[in-house]
Amino acid sequence: MSRSGLGPVRLGIVWQRLNGLMDEVAQAFVRTSFSTVIRENWDLACALLDPRGRQVVQSSRSVPSFIGTMSRTLEAMLAAYPAETLKPGDVLITNDPWVSSGHLNDITMAKPIYRGDRPLGFVASTFHSVDIGGAPSPGARDTYEEGLWIPVRRIVRAGEENEDIVAVIRQNLRQPRETLGDIRAQFAAYDVAERRLMRILDEEGVDDFDAVVEEILERSEQSLRRAIARAPDGEYAGEIVADGVDHPLAIRARVRIAGSDIDIDFTGTSPQVARPINSVVNYTFSWCAFAIKCLFDPDVPNNEGSFRPIRIHVPEGSLLNPRPPAPVWARHLSGHYVPPVIFRALAPILPERAMAESASPIWTVYFKGAQAGGEPFVKMYFMSGGLGARSSLDGPDCRSFPSNISNSPVEVFENAVPVMIHEKTLIDDSGGPGRTRGGLGQRIEFESLSEGPIVMTIRHERVKNPPQGLLGGLAGSRGVNRLNGKDIPAMTQMALGKGDRLAFETPGGGGIGPPAERPRDLVKRDMELGYVSPEAARTVYGWGDAGD
Repeated sequence: MSRSGLGPVRLGIVWQRLNGLMDEVAQAFVRTSFSTVIRENWDLACALLDPRGRQVVQSSRSVPSFIGTMSRTLEAMLAAYPAETLKPGDVLITNDPWVSSGHLNDITMAKPIYRGDRPLGFVASTFHSVDIGGAPSPGARDTYEEGLWIPVRRIVRAGEENEDIVAVIRQNLRQPRETLGDIRAQFAAYDVAERRLMRILDEEGVDDFDAVVEEILERSEQSLRRAIARAPDGEYAGEIVADGVDHPLAIRARVRIAGSDIDIDFTGTSPQVARPINSVVNYTFSWCAFAIKCLFDPDVPNNEGSFRPIRIHVPEGSLLNPRPPAPVWARHLSGHYVPPVIFRALAPILPERAMAESASPIWTVYFKGAQAGGEPFVKMYFMSGGLGARSSLDGPDCRSFPSNISNSPVEVFENAVPVMIHEKTLIDDSGGPGRTRGGLGQRIEFESLSEGPIVMTIRHERVKNPPQGLLGGLAGSRGVNRLNGKDIPAMTQMALGKGDRLAFETPGGGGIGPPAERPRDLVKRDMELGYVSPEAARTVYGWGDAGD
């Protein structure tokens, strides 16, 4: 008999029901949320953790950057509020970047769940709030400039909102109705989690949930360890050069495989900078865990068991492990480079699983202003470029990676912000050439319709250093930022007047393998679809050289 006392079939049923539970919790959050970044973009994660704060199961549409952060956040929460001091109905909250997911815009909350008097664990969630107060900008020099910094506190006491905390949050926000609405939507989702979990345990006859958790974590760990052990032992290195703000920055990783253990060392990565692009170590670890999952065991659960084979070393004071209060608002501009640098390091031994560099870090544009009636707004629009090619597949066009943020429909965004989107088209020749081609970037153009000024903020990478190819594949296209037809810096904040037009071209993904090895029928298809111009087909792929 297994550790849990359940046979493999019953354990599998309980596991699948727990997955379904967290997906239902996430759906409850989305359906009752107020912001488009939750309803449309799904910038969130929901998880079930055990009484020790170890993550057990996570909602399937969780943002990967939250994979490895919630258990570490709950650890900090329990240090401030030991489990024995908590009561049924309590909810803890924080957005401290160094104990949560890396910047003030991500708010994490957790609620203890009890079965009678016995604690079963916690339901927790992390979500992105576009409005967190302050004046976040590419010029921020420390975290204090970036918004409201919420320490670990009890936002709900025994089922009643703590008005002292709520009042502080409300006073610091431009759109308190939206942010507080999203917070309260999670309270409703937590109620769903409590009721459904009790029902699952009762219907499946689970008396010792702790034993079930232990077996789930142990099986998850062994699954990933088996996959890692199949790779050859050794040390492998990768490096990526990021545009940075004032000067280029290096992301360096040495990946050491020894049996079923993986050590990732970021020694040699650039020091932290006085710009808001530093990635705290929790965020860095999440992207390491995601990269290892992608390469070795895509189906392994996102839980504490699958984290155990992975160890990281990130020098303190570096770009990927900054000392507080370093500015971190746009921490994805360094953190999103972690998966591709690991992919690059391991490509020689895992060529069939490798992925060329994508257009990430994801592109975003913030709009801040006032509606015609005077109501303030702060909204964010996500713009994805091309994914990198895979060994046997072209990179998809305009997809978010390594984040999995969903797209905002044009009509929904135009209804929320006084702008018109004139163009949203694919860019030909933007995908990196190769045996398999990188995904295409997109061109998107906004026009301000507001009578008053709209403050626009962008923080974009891959403008100077495009996504590189792998194993003989070529780079994708660079990104472009323009205002009224003139190039503007990739990290800037400026006011738009009525009629101003803002145009972006997101980068294309890198290719894999020599372009001359691309099958002729695929080159012909790309030309017919407008993905590759006849000129590029001739000069890059050799179209016509063989009587085509």
